[in-house]
Amino acid sequence: MVTLLNSCAVDKYIPEEKQLYTGAEVTIKKDSISDKIEDIESIKQELITVLKPEPNSTILGLRPGLHYYYVAQKEKPGFINRFLNKKIGKEPVYTSDVDLSITEDLIINRLENRGFFHSQVISDLIVDDTIKRSHATYTVKLDKPYIVETYQIDPDSFPVYNAIKSTMERSFIKKGDRFDLDRFKAERERINFELKRKGYYNFNPDFLIFESDTNQYKNKRFDLYLGFKENVPAKAKTPYKIRNITVYPNYSLTDNEKAYDTVTINNIDFVQGDLYFKPKRLAPYILFKDGQYYNPENSSNTSRRLGSIGNYRFVNIQYEEVDSLATDSLAYLDAKVYLSPLNKRALRAELQAVSKSNNFAGPALALTYTNRNLFKGGETLNISTNLGYESQIAGGSNTGLRSTQVGLKGELIFPRMLFPWNLDAKFSYSIPQTKVILSGDHLNRSELYSLISSSASFGYLWNANKYVTHEIYPVSLNYLRLGQTSDEFEQILTENPYLRRSFEQEFIAGLTYQFTYNELINPSKSGAFFASLGLDTAGNGLGLLGSGTSDNPDTVLGLEYAQYVRFEADLRYHFRFDHEKTLAFRLYGGYGLPYGNSDILPFSKQFFSGGPYSVRAFRIRSLGPGTYRPDDSDTNSYFDQSGDIKLEANAEYRFPLFSFFKGAFFADAGNVWLKNNNEALPGGQFTSSFIDELGIGVGTGLRIEIQTFVIRFDLATPIRKPYMPKGNRWDLNSGQYIFNFAIGYPF
Repeated sequence: MVTLLNSCAVDKYIPEEKQLYTGAEVTIKKDSISDKIEDIESIKQELITVLKPEPNSTILGLRPGLHYYYVAQKEKPGFINRFLNKKIGKEPVYTSDVDLSITEDLIINRLENRGFFHSQVISDLIVDDTIKRSHATYTVKLDKPYIVETYQIDPDSFPVYNAIKSTMERSFIKKGDRFDLDRFKAERERINFELKRKGYYNFNPDFLIFESDTNQYKNKRFDLYLGFKENVPAKAKTPYKIRNITVYPNYSLTDNEKAYDTVTINNIDFVQGDLYFKPKRLAPYILFKDGQYYNPENSSNTSRRLGSIGNYRFVNIQYEEVDSLATDSLAYLDAKVYLSPLNKRALRAELQAVSKSNNFAGPALALTYTNRNLFKGGETLNISTNLGYESQIAGGSNTGLRSTQVGLKGELIFPRMLFPWNLDAKFSYSIPQTKVILSGDHLNRSELYSLISSSASFGYLWNANKYVTHEIYPVSLNYLRLGQTSDEFEQILTENPYLRRSFEQEFIAGLTYQFTYNELINPSKSGAFFASLGLDTAGNGLGLLGSGTSDNPDTVLGLEYAQYVRFEADLRYHFRFDHEKTLAFRLYGGYGLPYGNSDILPFSKQFFSGGPYSVRAFRIRSLGPGTYRPDDSDTNSYFDQSGDIKLEANAEYRFPLFSFFKGAFFADAGNVWLKNNNEALPGGQFTSSFIDELGIGVGTGLRIEIQTFVIRFDLATPIRKPYMPKGNRWDLNSGQYIFNFAIGYPF
């Protein structure tokens, strides 16, 4: 700390005849006028934004940027000082850089923009040579603001006059409003937006002008008039209709459309040579129609919908004015849609080096074949296979465990809703996609067991708007079967009947639904919220055919099926100080309720805690349930450290280091619990003292961020261990460290 304070002490560098300018303050004089202004504080904050110049920034009262600037001016500053000056150095702001009159003019101008004409500003520059500092003060005396008495439109012979008049009920300007230049600008933008939706293709808000008349009043009221500037072109006041629509489904710059055939569907001409995309499949994506007034929303929605198909690299919509048919009251546009496709087929191979928090590591190979536009209707087929080998390279008695995994997955995506009735027209923002997924997987954990699993699902995915996504699978089938098991693993199942029951539920048939609200995609939003809510149910339909219990379960096709309801909620909030500094928070909760055939959730549906995307100070599946801790001699505890209930909370501060390297400080807390008591897992049941059973860890991390790709390294240490006796759970100097390697941010 002493070194830091010395490094940031800049007083010795300030020239003798100079004073460091430390900023200014604005005071609005209290009187009968300011007391009646409801938004007086916001006015003050706005005036603060125009203060010039800006002083050198401080961090906890220190000025590191100014310090490294001074040091870099030395004859031999050194490489580190030159580097830090380049990154964070700032030139000093002195008293001589301050011009009070310029800032006074800026304040007066801003007040006039808010209706406070004839206000007064008194400024003063206070200099203290003993500490080589100076600051400015600005005292503002507000004059009574001007208030809107009436707001009306100047008559015009063009149809645009009636179009504007029809929107005035939604005007931003009302009688009694204060004169406000920003509000007037917003009113022009509102009118422009509404007129564009009514077909005024060439309209521009700059064509409008406001004029005020104060001659009719003596108490600072005025009449406000909206009209057109001089020499506004007639076509800006004329609405446009769509006349001809032409779509090029397989467009390239070398195209010669004259050589292509044209197919017309719903008054839309589809021009292509060899059939690339069936016109009847593409037509529902076009929202503007022949004879319809031009509407930019229809254009942007059409572009987004076409882009969501996944077949096209570029979507370009162009409008051509038909001058020969233009009249004083109506004009026409020809719409042309150019679609440039991606390569139809793609093959991707990935050689991965897998490292997990449970000390398993090894190579993995993934191959994915993609066929876009499989049936010439935008269908996408993905076939992927993976082969992996892992060995537990550390962990005491666990060392030497091996596993191999082979998987095959097929995914067919239809860019439309496969349903008995055509519902595509009910979705304006985006057309739902239909997904059909089939997968199979074989896992062989040496010396323990082999596991065969397969799944099939059918469902829909769509965006309701920019932030909201829905994903529902009304058909979701899973089959899970234990293969060959070792005597050691059989002993584990014998000692824990609940674990055995979780593997016996071989068949899962149900419904899953996921709702996502995501503001994090908007980088300009300083406070962004994210919510993901998931519902997973199984066995409801099958349960109507029987009345099985966990002691006497029903079966289907000879397989015992699971019955449960599972809910999870993932809430996140990111506060962005700027585009690189972020404070991120996350709350997660999950709850599973087995019933009927099931007295425990299937193993694949249970919750676990710990690992690189969870509580990073604990290895994956090593936390919980509750206060349970396996014996040190138990080499396979990670199989049963899961539960029916999960709670987690995370906080992380992310900041830039240099280039594409980012840093982070974080704190994580969480655990899992069982709904019912399990004698094999003492202390695992959820109780009212769950807060006292949270595992807590802190740490620091390094991220390598290249565009949207992130490689993450986190080093964490536990400071609270729920499995320790009460009174001994806090340990701020445990000396234990967990290293996590992962791809992507944890939340």
